[in-house]
Amino acid sequence: MPQISVRGLEMPESPIRKLAPLAASAKKRGIKVYHLNIGQPDLPTPQVALDAIRNIDRTILEYSPSQGYLSYREKLVSYYKKYNINVNADDIIITCGGSEAVLFAFMSCLNPGDEIIVPEPAYANYMAFAISAGAKIRTITTTIEEGFSLPKVEKFEELINERTRAILICNPNNPTGYLYTRREMHQIRDLVKKYDLYLFSDEVYREYIYTGSPYISACHLEGIEQNVVLIDSVSKRYSECGIRIGALITKNAEVRRAVMKFCQARLSPPLIGQIAAEASLDAPEEYYRNVYDEYVERRKCLIDGLNSIPGVYSPIPMGAFYTVAKLPVDDSEKFCRWCLEEFNYEGETVMMAPASGFYTTPGAGRDQVRIAYVLKKEDLVRSLVVLRKALEAYPGRVDKE
Repeated sequence: MPQISVRGLEMPESPIRKLAPLAASAKKRGIKVYHLNIGQPDLPTPQVALDAIRNIDRTILEYSPSQGYLSYREKLVSYYKKYNINVNADDIIITCGGSEAVLFAFMSCLNPGDEIIVPEPAYANYMAFAISAGAKIRTITTTIEEGFSLPKVEKFEELINERTRAILICNPNNPTGYLYTRREMHQIRDLVKKYDLYLFSDEVYREYIYTGSPYISACHLEGIEQNVVLIDSVSKRYSECGIRIGALITKNAEVRRAVMKFCQARLSPPLIGQIAAEASLDAPEEYYRNVYDEYVERRKCLIDGLNSIPGVYSPIPMGAFYTVAKLPVDDSEKFCRWCLEEFNYEGETVMMAPASGFYTTPGAGRDQVRIAYVLKKEDLVRSLVVLRKALEAYPGRVDKE
């Protein structure tokens, strides 16, 4: 019997989706499951996007150019200009979601054995993409007690060696909701410049910043323009997770040429997805405002509710639509499994993502969960009631004095 590859064995399970079979089983038993585990917004996709799909009058659904349609990339130039990100259409490559943009950035910029420094907790799929590229993630730990702010620059420099090739950030952050300050972004810029590293910057949540703090893009950092690779996606911006459209943006022509080879190998990004994404750029300002206001309300509802449950603590996320919360449990994965397999309150339960899957440090995040506030407020309120009851009933509850 042929054996599975080492890469296949090392590939981690998704902490976001690994418990999905248990949720499906719970639903078969008639249990209502509140999905707090995944960043799938329940807010409507822009009507202009849906209309664009309905009104497709093509007789052939052909391949698009490997880098994406020029008309879409030109419209993106105007979109980025609103955020003081000055690029041209040639700097933009359309990808099959932000995930492919990360993967192609790794494949184009890293050699097997190269290392990437990533603040943790971090989006779990970064590890999967690094394994695919033969690269190694080196993490620098941030803590819930300090609101997941970056440690001092010396901690980064302790990890840098001859194999270090890049720093990867997500800003605003998934899973923590943290927003990097100007000082922190300048700290990262100085490291990138000093050691001549790539800076991969995942900025798919830029619309969702809830404080007066400014959004500092990696593209705003002077002196490292050739080092920056920006990752973007329409999935969360327009509730278009299913059309699989993202973008890789860089001023570095050599990186773009390498990325294009991978793009040509997969032929083209989704045709219908690009049609919807391009139309979405014409969504009225009211759409953005309503979505933003809804997330502001949901954030307050969730964080206030979590911190009112005995033994639970969540910092206040500054962006995105996630938080990492600390629970009074022995093991968050066991607790999440128990919620789906053994518990219900009045025929309902909650599904969360164990935060340990967002860390690579052994034991880190063991009593934490990531929660996405992508449900309407009534459902969030109800899910908080169910979570409170679950924590009261859980056999592995741990109350710290």
